[in-house]
Amino acid sequence: MTTTLCRGCGDAAEVARRITMAFQPIVDVEDGTIFAHEALVRGMDGEPAADVLASVAHENRYALDQACRVVAIRKAAALNPPGLLSINFLPNAVYVPEHCLQATLATAKEVNWPLHRVIFEVTEHEEVVDHNHLVSILTAYKAHGFLTAIDDFGAGFAGMNLLADFQPDLVKLDIGLVRGIDTNRARQVIVSHLVDMCVQLGVRPLAEGVETKEEYRALRDLGIGLQQGFLFARPAFEAVPVVAWPAS
Repeated sequence: MTTTLCRGCGDAAEVARRITMAFQPIVDVEDGTIFAHEALVRGMDGEPAADVLASVAHENRYALDQACRVVAIRKAAALNPPGLLSINFLPNAVYVPEHCLQATLATAKEVNWPLHRVIFEVTEHEEVVDHNHLVSILTAYKAHGFLTAIDDFGAGFAGMNLLADFQPDLVKLDIGLVRGIDTNRARQVIVSHLVDMCVQLGVRPLAEGVETKEEYRALRDLGIGLQQGFLFARPAFEAVPVVAWPAS
């Protein structure tokens, strides 16, 4: 299959041969179902994402971004995990949204993975060089039927300005707001207001980095039904982990 791609993607196929994925579930604690699985890049011997990113030269960031999308979809199609597939993307590695989606669209068609089962997460940890360009990327993804999410919300560069200009399907609250929320009133107040804001904007809040039953219960009581973290399952290398559901 021949796909027309924009500049910078020449090494994407080579990068794809050197990476694989681990999968971690995102659960809906209200109805006890698996909402999605997040694809997390790994080296072929299980090297963590930080090592993979460090091994890729800056000029190959676009190639890595493209490779991660393709590998995530192919691995998910082979494993067929329940729920949606969540893929992180690097906003500064996207030049022209429509062109940069071609490999993603071709791969999804090739392995018969429905577009409405893909969530694209933009992380707040990467400084957004062009805010309007990021909004155009997310708008283009939404137009193709993908779901969208702001990752690490409350920790980085995008924040409220991005949410004001584009309302994604999901907002993933940063681990810094989640950790110890059961005993920290300030975090409880902040998250409570964030949940109210999300409800008014039609956005679903999701808490990541949940590690204790106390955090899970506090978040659930604050109205956050979608949760992700070691409490439920650690990422599984090239596999779908079994979820450990906490007792209510």
